[in-house]
Amino acid sequence: MSDTAAGLAPNDKVPGSHLTRKIKVQVSPTDKMITVLIYFLFSLYALICVYPFYSIVINTISANDISAKGDVIFYPINIQFHNYVDAFKIPGLWDAAVVSVGRTVIGTTLTVGASAFLGFMFTQEDMWRRKLWYRYTVLTMFFNAGVIPWYLTMRSLHLTNNFLAYILPTIVAPFFIILVKTFVESTPKELQHAASIDGAGTMTLFFKIMLPICKPILATVAIFAAVDQWNSFQDTLLLVTESKLYSLQFILYNYINQASSISSMVNLQNAGSTAIASLATKQTTTSIRMTVTIIVVAPILLVYPIFQRFFVKGIMIGAVKG
Repeated sequence: MSDTAAGLAPNDKVPGSHLTRKIKVQVSPTDKMITVLIYFLFSLYALICVYPFYSIVINTISANDISAKGDVIFYPINIQFHNYVDAFKIPGLWDAAVVSVGRTVIGTTLTVGASAFLGFMFTQEDMWRRKLWYRYTVLTMFFNAGVIPWYLTMRSLHLTNNFLAYILPTIVAPFFIILVKTFVESTPKELQHAASIDGAGTMTLFFKIMLPICKPILATVAIFAAVDQWNSFQDTLLLVTESKLYSLQFILYNYINQASSISSMVNLQNAGSTAIASLATKQTTTSIRMTVTIIVVAPILLVYPIFQRFFVKGIMIGAVKG
């Protein structure tokens, strides 16, 4: 019997055969125009987002005298890398980098650990006063005593000029706890019930069952926490007076405000080793600001490629329920 006689179209897929049906979707001219417009708008938006960073980069590697005039717009001119070499000569930059890396790694690790454990515990029905502690934690998101009471509290806890001032206040983060709690609630309860029947306790449930499952949301929390730690400078501004505890962002804040004097200092250092400083490599206020900005921003950009595959999944699942 032929395919036509059997009631099959010539291009229908027959079980066990190589025949397939090619389906062509007809797209109207209006739909094509809308698609082109959407791609154009998104491309334009992406360009608007990327260009400022690109502009800073090309200005840091262009001749400083040309960059200071604002003539570097689309591509670098007279490429040179003296700005980065000179920037690392600025006193205190390396110490600040160590402080920022330390607070980011330690602070993020503790924040993720606390968020994972508390988010898990707030889903356990046998936890004593579970709803009370959860509501108390969430309540802290909406009420803040202000800067002065916060400073007085930190001072009374001896956290001024103390590295722990960067770590301890950030360990318990209500927003991250809510994300993890919602994620755990979205997982099948049968997993925990089956493990409990087999004799698993609370800690075994957390470390061996739920923690591996929560990798997407924990990666999301890690990204948020790392960016918050790396970009923070207000705590340094209010609590730290010892230069050895300055963070990289605080150094950037000072350098942007004092770029003129710093460029003069770097030029004097270079003049000691070379008799005549070239205008192309002579530091300017613009070159100092842009170079230090790239040095501060670039490391945190490396975090996103590592956790990107977890980020979207984690934030979507963690935001499904309230």
